[in-house]
Amino acid sequence: MLRTALKPRWLGLFALLLVIMAACGQLGLWQLHVAQDKGLADALRKAHEARPALVDTVIRPHQAFPNDQSNRAVTAIGRYAAADQFLVGPRRLDGRTGYWVVTPLDVTESGARLAVVRGFVLDPTTPVEPPSGPVSVDGTLAPGESPADPPAGLPAWPQEARGSIDFSTLVNEWPGELYNAFVFAQTERTGAGVGIPAPAGVERVPPPEVTGGLKWRNAAYALQWWIFGGFAAFMWFRMVREDAVRDDTGD
Repeated sequence: MLRTALKPRWLGLFALLLVIMAACGQLGLWQLHVAQDKGLADALRKAHEARPALVDTVIRPHQAFPNDQSNRAVTAIGRYAAADQFLVGPRRLDGRTGYWVVTPLDVTESGARLAVVRGFVLDPTTPVEPPSGPVSVDGTLAPGESPADPPAGLPAWPQEARGSIDFSTLVNEWPGELYNAFVFAQTERTGAGVGIPAPAGVERVPPPEVTGGLKWRNAAYALQWWIFGGFAAFMWFRMVREDAVRDDTGD
C-alpha cells in the first residue's frame, strides 16, 4: 500500500488533503472562539441583568462556591468587624497599582462572616474606617482566591496585609462560620436606608469580567469542521487502499 500511496496522483491528493485538513482545523478553532465569545457575552448579560438577591439565597456558610453565580448581584445585611479589616495587594485598577480594602461583615441572618471588598486605595496608609452599626451592602459575588505571598512593608489594617483573599487561611483565623465567597461592594446603606459614600481616597472596585461559557450552536459548527477534515483523510486512505488492492489483483 505504501508503494501505491507514493504514486504521483496520490501524492498530489495527499498535499491537497493536508491543505483541506489545515483549513478545517482553523475554521473549527474560529467557530470555537466565536462560541466562547458569545457564551461570555451571554454570561455577562445574565449576571448584570439578574435581580439582586440576599446572599443567603445564593450561597450558605461553608457551602462550595456556585460557579454559575459568579458576578451575581447580592445584598448582605450585617455589621462590619472593623478589628479584622486588612489590605490585599498589590492590585491594579485603571492602570494604577494599589490595594483592596477588605472588611469582614458579620451577616445578621446567618451569623456567619462574609469578606467585603469595600474599595481600592493607592496609599496603604490611608485610614479607612468602616461604618458602625447595621449596614446593607449591595455588590457582586466572587469566589475565593488562590494563596499568594503577602506584600512586605505595609501597615497593619489593623490585621496584617495579605496577598489574596484565601479562605483556606481565613477559616482558621476568623471566629465562627464563613462564606466561601466575597463581595465587591458597589453601594452601602445604613440600617435606616441612608446611602454611605465611599470614604475619601477609596474607589469602588467594579466586578471583574466573567470568564467561561460556550454557545453550543457554534461549538457544534466547530465539531462539524473537524469531522469533515477527518472524513477527507479517511476517503484518501480508502481510495489509496482500493488502488493498492487493484494493483495486487492485477485488475
